[in-house]
Amino acid sequence: MTVARRALLATPLLAAPTLAAAQGAWPSGPVRIVVPFAPGGSTDAVARLASPGLAQRLGASVVIENRSGAAGSLGTQAVAQARPDGNTWLLTFDSHATLPSLLPNLPFDLTRDLDPVLLIGGAPYVIATRPDKPYRSLADIVNAARARPDAINYGSTGNGTIGHLTMILLGARANARMAHVPYRGGGLAVNDTVAGHVEMMIGSAALVAPHVAAGTLRPVVQFGPERLPALREIPTAVESGFPGLEAEAWWGVFAPHGTPAPIQDRMRTALTASFQDERVMRTMTDTQQARVVLGGADTLRSFLDREIAKWGAVVREHRIQAD
Repeated sequence: MTVARRALLATPLLAAPTLAAAQGAWPSGPVRIVVPFAPGGSTDAVARLASPGLAQRLGASVVIENRSGAAGSLGTQAVAQARPDGNTWLLTFDSHATLPSLLPNLPFDLTRDLDPVLLIGGAPYVIATRPDKPYRSLADIVNAARARPDAINYGSTGNGTIGHLTMILLGARANARMAHVPYRGGGLAVNDTVAGHVEMMIGSAALVAPHVAAGTLRPVVQFGPERLPALREIPTAVESGFPGLEAEAWWGVFAPHGTPAPIQDRMRTALTASFQDERVMRTMTDTQQARVVLGGADTLRSFLDREIAKWGAVVREHRIQAD
Protein backbone atom coordinates (compact mmCIF):
# COMPACT_ATOMS: atom_id res chain seq x y z
CA MET A 1 0.00 0.00 0.00
CA THR A 2 1.35 3.39 -0.95
CA VAL A 3 1.97 6.21 1.52
CA ALA A 4 -0.73 8.31 -0.19
CA ARG A 5 -3.23 5.43 0.07
CA ARG A 6 -2.48 4.96 3.78
CA ALA A 7 -2.88 8.71 4.39
CA LEU A 8 -6.23 8.78 2.56
CA LEU A 9 -7.60 5.91 4.62
CA ALA A 10 -6.35 7.46 7.84
CA THR A 11 -7.91 10.88 7.32
CA PRO A 12 -11.49 10.02 8.44
CA LEU A 13 -10.13 8.26 11.52
CA LEU A 14 -8.20 11.37 12.51
CA ALA A 15 -10.97 13.84 11.64
CA ALA A 16 -13.78 12.08 13.50
CA PRO A 17 -12.37 12.36 17.03
CA THR A 18 -11.21 15.92 16.32
CA LEU A 19 -14.75 16.97 15.31
CA ALA A 20 -16.28 15.10 18.22
CA ALA A 21 -13.86 16.74 20.62
CA ALA A 22 -14.68 20.19 19.27
CA GLN A 23 -18.41 19.60 19.60
CA GLY A 24 -18.03 17.97 22.99
CA ALA A 25 -16.19 21.04 24.24
CA TRP A 26 -19.18 23.27 23.55
CA PRO A 27 -19.88 25.55 25.26
CA SER A 28 -16.35 26.58 26.09
CA GLY A 29 -17.35 30.11 27.14
CA PRO A 30 -20.37 32.37 27.62
CA VAL A 31 -23.42 31.67 25.45
CA ARG A 32 -24.85 34.89 24.01
CA ILE A 33 -28.57 35.16 23.27
CA VAL A 34 -29.38 38.25 21.23
CA VAL A 35 -32.82 39.78 21.78
CA PRO A 36 -33.36 42.32 18.96
CA PHE A 37 -35.58 44.56 21.10
CA ALA A 38 -35.17 46.84 24.08
CA PRO A 39 -35.37 45.47 27.65
CA GLY A 40 -38.77 45.24 29.29
CA GLY A 41 -40.75 43.66 26.46
CA SER A 42 -42.13 40.13 26.27
CA THR A 43 -39.22 38.84 24.15
CA ASP A 44 -36.73 40.05 26.72
CA ALA A 45 -38.86 38.54 29.51
CA VAL A 46 -39.07 35.15 27.77
CA ALA A 47 -35.31 35.07 27.21
CA ARG A 48 -34.51 35.97 30.81
CA LEU A 49 -37.08 33.50 32.13
CA ALA A 50 -35.28 30.58 30.47
CA SER A 51 -31.69 31.73 30.98
CA PRO A 52 -31.05 30.41 34.55
CA GLY A 53 -32.14 26.88 33.66
CA LEU A 54 -30.30 27.06 30.36
CA ALA A 55 -27.08 28.11 32.08
CA GLN A 56 -27.42 25.24 34.54
CA ARG A 57 -28.03 22.66 31.83
CA LEU A 58 -25.23 23.89 29.58
CA GLY A 59 -22.77 24.45 32.41
CA ALA A 60 -21.93 27.92 31.11
CA SER A 61 -22.97 31.49 31.70
CA VAL A 62 -25.78 32.79 29.49
CA VAL A 63 -25.72 36.46 28.48
CA ILE A 64 -28.88 38.17 27.22
CA GLU A 65 -27.90 40.98 24.85
CA ASN A 66 -30.53 43.53 23.79
CA ARG A 67 -29.82 44.99 20.33
CA SER A 68 -32.90 46.92 19.25
CA GLY A 69 -33.72 48.86 16.12
CA ALA A 70 -35.29 48.63 12.65
CA ALA A 71 -38.09 46.22 13.61
CA GLY A 72 -35.59 43.79 15.06
CA SER A 73 -33.35 43.64 11.99
CA LEU A 74 -30.23 45.08 13.66
CA GLY A 75 -29.99 42.36 16.28
CA THR A 76 -31.00 39.73 13.74
CA GLN A 77 -28.23 40.86 11.40
CA ALA A 78 -25.68 40.54 14.19
CA VAL A 79 -26.63 36.89 14.64
CA ALA A 80 -26.93 36.13 10.92
CA GLN A 81 -23.36 37.37 10.43
CA ALA A 82 -21.92 35.79 13.58
CA ARG A 83 -19.58 32.81 13.53
CA PRO A 84 -21.59 29.55 13.57
CA ASP A 85 -19.76 28.22 16.60
CA GLY A 86 -22.67 27.92 19.03
CA ASN A 87 -21.72 31.02 21.01
CA THR A 88 -24.39 33.28 19.47
CA TRP A 89 -28.15 32.70 19.20
CA LEU A 90 -31.21 34.77 18.33
CA LEU A 91 -34.38 34.77 20.42
CA THR A 92 -36.79 36.91 18.47
CA PHE A 93 -40.38 38.00 18.11
CA ASP A 94 -43.09 37.85 15.47
CA SER A 95 -41.78 40.87 13.54
CA HIS A 96 -39.10 38.47 12.27
CA ALA A 97 -41.68 37.36 9.69
CA THR A 98 -42.17 40.86 8.30
CA LEU A 99 -38.51 41.71 7.74
CA PRO A 100 -38.21 40.44 4.12
CA SER A 101 -41.14 42.58 2.91
CA LEU A 102 -40.58 45.52 5.26
CA LEU A 103 -36.85 45.80 4.50
CA PRO A 104 -36.30 44.28 1.03
CA ASN A 105 -32.63 45.31 1.00
CA LEU A 106 -31.66 43.41 4.13
CA PRO A 107 -27.96 42.49 4.19
CA PHE A 108 -28.95 38.95 5.14
CA ASP A 109 -31.51 36.33 4.16
CA LEU A 110 -33.77 34.92 6.86
CA THR A 111 -33.96 31.42 5.43
CA ARG A 112 -30.42 31.19 4.07
CA ASP A 113 -28.42 32.81 6.87
CA LEU A 114 -30.34 31.59 9.93
CA ASP A 115 -31.22 28.07 11.01
CA PRO A 116 -34.53 27.55 12.88
CA VAL A 117 -34.00 25.90 16.25
CA LEU A 118 -37.11 26.14 18.45
CA LEU A 119 -40.62 27.60 18.26
CA ILE A 120 -41.22 28.50 21.90
CA GLY A 121 -44.88 29.49 21.65
CA GLY A 122 -47.17 32.47 21.30
CA ALA A 123 -49.82 34.69 22.81
CA PRO A 124 -52.66 36.65 21.19
CA TYR A 125 -52.41 40.39 20.72
CA VAL A 126 -54.46 42.61 23.03
CA ILE A 127 -55.41 46.29 22.87
CA ALA A 128 -55.09 47.81 26.32
CA THR A 129 -55.52 51.29 27.74
CA ARG A 130 -55.39 53.12 31.04
CA PRO A 131 -58.42 52.43 33.26
CA ASP A 132 -59.38 56.11 33.19
CA LYS A 133 -59.61 56.22 29.39
CA PRO A 134 -63.10 56.07 27.84
CA TYR A 135 -62.49 52.98 25.66
CA ARG A 136 -64.32 49.93 26.99
CA SER A 137 -64.98 48.08 23.74
CA LEU A 138 -63.59 47.83 20.25
CA ALA A 139 -66.64 49.79 19.08
CA ASP A 140 -65.62 52.66 21.37
CA ILE A 141 -62.18 52.76 19.74
CA VAL A 142 -63.53 52.58 16.20
CA ASN A 143 -66.18 55.25 16.80
CA ALA A 144 -63.65 57.62 18.37
CA ALA A 145 -61.23 57.12 15.47
CA ARG A 146 -63.97 57.74 12.93
CA ALA A 147 -65.08 60.89 14.72
CA ARG A 148 -61.53 62.26 15.01
CA PRO A 149 -59.34 60.78 12.26
CA ASP A 150 -55.67 60.49 13.26
CA ALA A 151 -56.36 62.15 16.64
CA ILE A 152 -56.54 58.85 18.55
CA ASN A 153 -53.07 57.36 18.88
CA TYR A 154 -51.75 53.97 19.90
CA GLY A 155 -48.34 52.54 20.72
CA SER A 156 -46.80 49.33 19.46
CA THR A 157 -43.49 47.52 19.71
CA GLY A 158 -42.34 49.03 16.42
CA ASN A 159 -43.14 49.94 12.85
CA GLY A 160 -43.99 46.88 10.78
CA THR A 161 -44.45 44.59 13.77
CA ILE A 162 -47.48 42.31 13.83
CA GLY A 163 -49.21 44.57 16.35
CA HIS A 164 -48.83 47.56 14.05
CA LEU A 165 -50.04 45.56 11.04
CA THR A 166 -53.04 44.31 13.02
CA MET A 167 -54.05 47.90 13.74
CA ILE A 168 -53.58 48.75 10.05
CA LEU A 169 -55.96 45.93 9.12
CA LEU A 170 -58.43 47.04 11.78
CA GLY A 171 -58.38 50.62 10.52
CA ALA A 172 -58.85 49.53 6.91
CA ARG A 173 -61.78 47.26 7.70
CA ALA A 174 -63.42 49.74 10.08
CA ASN A 175 -62.79 52.77 7.84
CA ALA A 176 -61.10 54.47 10.79
CA ARG A 177 -57.71 56.20 10.98
CA MET A 178 -55.51 56.19 14.09
CA ALA A 179 -52.04 57.61 14.63
CA HIS A 180 -49.28 55.09 15.20
CA VAL A 181 -46.54 55.68 17.78
CA PRO A 182 -43.79 53.06 17.29
CA TYR A 183 -41.45 52.10 20.14
CA ARG A 184 -38.23 50.11 20.18
CA GLY A 185 -39.70 47.57 22.55
CA GLY A 186 -42.82 46.54 24.41
CA GLY A 187 -41.66 47.84 27.77
CA LEU A 188 -41.40 51.37 26.40
CA ALA A 189 -44.86 51.17 24.86
CA VAL A 190 -46.32 49.94 28.15
CA ASN A 191 -44.63 52.70 30.15
CA ASP A 192 -46.03 55.45 27.94
CA THR A 193 -49.50 53.91 27.93
CA VAL A 194 -49.55 53.64 31.71
CA ALA A 195 -48.29 57.23 31.93
CA GLY A 196 -51.03 58.42 29.58
CA HIS A 197 -48.71 59.62 26.83
CA VAL A 198 -50.59 57.48 24.29
CA GLU A 199 -54.29 56.63 24.33
CA MET A 200 -53.78 52.89 24.09
CA MET A 201 -51.35 50.22 22.96
CA ILE A 202 -51.38 46.90 21.21
CA GLY A 203 -49.12 44.20 22.58
CA SER A 204 -49.05 40.50 23.27
CA ALA A 205 -51.10 39.15 26.16
CA ALA A 206 -47.74 38.20 27.67
CA LEU A 207 -46.67 41.83 27.64
CA VAL A 208 -49.81 43.40 29.08
CA ALA A 209 -50.85 40.62 31.51
CA PRO A 210 -48.76 41.82 34.51
CA HIS A 211 -50.11 45.35 34.10
CA VAL A 212 -53.69 44.11 33.73
CA ALA A 213 -53.23 42.13 36.95
CA ALA A 214 -51.82 45.22 38.68
CA GLY A 215 -54.73 47.35 37.51
CA THR A 216 -52.57 49.84 35.60
CA LEU A 217 -53.93 48.74 32.21
CA ARG A 218 -57.41 47.67 31.13
CA PRO A 219 -57.75 45.21 28.22
CA VAL A 220 -60.31 46.18 25.59
CA VAL A 221 -60.17 43.44 22.94
CA GLN A 222 -58.06 40.36 22.19
CA PHE A 223 -57.09 39.01 18.77
CA GLY A 224 -56.86 35.29 19.44
CA PRO A 225 -59.22 32.68 17.97
CA GLU A 226 -60.88 32.34 21.39
CA ARG A 227 -60.84 34.11 24.75
CA LEU A 228 -57.91 33.52 27.05
CA PRO A 229 -58.80 31.97 30.44
CA ALA A 230 -57.36 35.02 32.23
CA LEU A 231 -59.35 37.39 29.97
CA ARG A 232 -62.70 35.63 29.94
CA GLU A 233 -64.61 38.90 30.09
CA ILE A 234 -62.77 40.43 27.13
CA PRO A 235 -64.23 39.68 23.67
CA THR A 236 -62.17 38.76 20.66
CA ALA A 237 -62.04 40.90 17.53
CA VAL A 238 -64.07 38.21 15.75
CA GLU A 239 -66.78 38.47 18.41
CA SER A 240 -66.64 42.24 18.06
CA GLY A 241 -67.66 42.14 14.41
CA PHE A 242 -64.37 41.56 12.56
CA PRO A 243 -64.33 37.94 11.33
CA GLY A 244 -60.91 36.60 10.49
CA LEU A 245 -59.05 39.39 12.25
CA GLU A 246 -56.66 37.31 14.35
CA ALA A 247 -53.07 38.00 15.36
CA GLU A 248 -50.73 36.15 17.65
CA ALA A 249 -47.33 37.11 18.94
CA TRP A 250 -44.72 34.36 18.95
CA TRP A 251 -41.15 33.71 20.02
CA GLY A 252 -38.55 31.60 18.26
CA VAL A 253 -34.88 30.73 18.54
CA PHE A 254 -32.50 30.75 15.57
CA ALA A 255 -28.81 30.02 15.05
CA PRO A 256 -26.33 31.36 12.49
CA HIS A 257 -26.51 29.11 9.45
CA GLY A 258 -23.94 26.36 9.62
CA THR A 259 -23.96 25.97 13.39
CA PRO A 260 -23.18 22.24 13.81
CA ALA A 261 -26.28 20.08 14.14
CA PRO A 262 -25.12 18.43 17.39
CA ILE A 263 -24.73 21.87 18.98
CA GLN A 264 -28.16 22.94 17.73
CA ASP A 265 -29.64 19.71 19.08
CA ARG A 266 -28.07 20.22 22.48
CA MET A 267 -29.22 23.84 22.64
CA ARG A 268 -32.76 22.85 21.63
CA THR A 269 -32.84 20.11 24.26
CA ALA A 270 -31.56 22.47 26.97
CA LEU A 271 -34.02 25.20 26.00
CA THR A 272 -36.94 22.78 25.92
CA ALA A 273 -36.09 21.41 29.35
CA SER A 274 -35.71 24.94 30.70
CA PHE A 275 -39.17 25.96 29.50
CA GLN A 276 -40.65 22.70 30.77
CA ASP A 277 -39.44 23.49 34.28
CA GLU A 278 -42.56 23.72 36.47
CA ARG A 279 -41.91 27.26 37.64
CA VAL A 280 -41.04 28.54 34.17
CA MET A 281 -44.02 26.81 32.56
CA ARG A 282 -46.35 28.24 35.18
CA THR A 283 -44.99 31.72 34.57
CA MET A 284 -45.33 31.33 30.80
CA THR A 285 -48.90 30.04 30.89
CA ASP A 286 -50.34 31.87 33.90
CA THR A 287 -48.39 35.12 34.20
CA GLN A 288 -47.43 35.59 30.55
CA GLN A 289 -50.64 34.04 29.18
CA ALA A 290 -48.61 32.23 26.52
CA ARG A 291 -49.43 29.09 24.58
CA VAL A 292 -46.24 27.05 24.92
CA VAL A 293 -45.43 24.93 21.84
CA LEU A 294 -41.74 23.94 22.05
CA GLY A 295 -41.70 22.78 18.44
CA GLY A 296 -38.46 21.79 16.75
CA ALA A 297 -36.69 23.08 13.67
CA ASP A 298 -39.20 21.75 11.13
CA THR A 299 -42.13 23.15 13.10
CA LEU A 300 -40.54 26.60 13.29
CA ARG A 301 -39.52 26.54 9.62
CA SER A 302 -43.02 25.76 8.30
CA PHE A 303 -44.65 28.17 10.77
CA LEU A 304 -42.31 30.98 9.72
CA ASP A 305 -43.04 30.37 6.04
CA ARG A 306 -46.77 30.82 6.69
CA GLU A 307 -46.24 33.97 8.76
CA ILE A 308 -43.99 35.52 6.12
CA ALA A 309 -46.65 34.93 3.46
CA LYS A 310 -49.54 36.22 5.60
CA TRP A 311 -48.01 39.42 6.99
CA GLY A 312 -45.81 40.17 4.00
CA ALA A 313 -48.99 40.60 1.97
CA VAL A 314 -50.23 43.19 4.48
CA VAL A 315 -46.96 45.13 4.33
CA ARG A 316 -47.03 45.25 0.54
CA GLU A 317 -50.73 46.05 0.20
CA HIS A 318 -50.57 48.97 2.64
CA ARG A 319 -47.08 50.07 1.60
CA ILE A 320 -45.71 49.91 5.13
CA GLN A 321 -42.15 51.15 5.43
CA ALA A 322 -39.57 50.75 8.16
CA ASP A 323 -38.70 53.67 10.46
